[in-house]
Amino acid sequence: MQRWRGADQAPRGWGRSVVTIGVFDGVHRGHQQTIGYAVARAEELGVPSVLVTFDPHPSEVVRPGSHPAMLTSPTRKAELVEQFGIDALCVIPFTQDFSKLPAEAFVHDVLVEQLHASAVVVGENFRFGHKATGDVALLTKLGRSFGFAVEGAPLLTDDGTVFSSTYVRACVAAGDVEAAASALGRAHRLEGVVVRGDQRGREIGFPTANLFTGRFAAIPADGVYAGRLIRAGQALPAAISVGTNPTFAGTERRVEAYVLDFDGDLYGERLAIDFVAHLRGMLRFDGIDELITAITDDVARTRVILNT
Repeated sequence: MQRWRGADQAPRGWGRSVVTIGVFDGVHRGHQQTIGYAVARAEELGVPSVLVTFDPHPSEVVRPGSHPAMLTSPTRKAELVEQFGIDALCVIPFTQDFSKLPAEAFVHDVLVEQLHASAVVVGENFRFGHKATGDVALLTKLGRSFGFAVEGAPLLTDDGTVFSSTYVRACVAAGDVEAAASALGRAHRLEGVVVRGDQRGREIGFPTANLFTGRFAAIPADGVYAGRLIRAGQALPAAISVGTNPTFAGTERRVEAYVLDFDGDLYGERLAIDFVAHLRGMLRFDGIDELITAITDDVARTRVILNT
């Protein structure tokens, strides 16, 4: 998959293409459906498919301080869209100036002049341009003028629930990682670097990898989870704690993973954690013995859930 930062970085002589546009945070099942339509259309026309996305998140530029929790890092997003068959990823820097670009100018400058769109596939609720004045109807009208087709992909629903990034974030924030996984089509993942913690887990026989995540990462609600630590492509079963360690009167919110049947040094490594199931809320115990008993039970339940 080719990757460009800025539509103006498309290779010289870039020909016609099928373009799909959106933030695509999470690359959830609704996004996957839209991407699938774009890839299929590109194959029909015999041209490459291009996914256009934005960095940083538009909300942070338009309404500073309102950056939503991010379900996927830019690197993870690129990995996922490539898996679904996209030929080229175009990341447009979302700046104040770009946010003021009229809808018509975006279509002319980006879709026509730079990406040479022969077809554009977007979700049926797609909005674009300054103050989000553009919609699928306007895009279709402009497409007739500039010579490209437009397809508004239907939203994907399940029992009346629309799969959206907002919905997935709400599931993650509530600790319902099972519902999040259903909408994503895979487990919710956090990425980060393993840093040193207080070493308390090691002292009581359960050493943990303390994951330092990105500033806007979508971290599940405080509690204990069954999941997997992803290291060099290998998925290792883990019991995961999210919270402040109230038994020790902690104040710093942390994500820590106890990797089952593992003996090694993970400090400094960049790893990922997949959340599979919620085990319990974060509790304060009266003593170390109660805590050890609870963790032992967490590990046993994790083994059952992950069939390890």
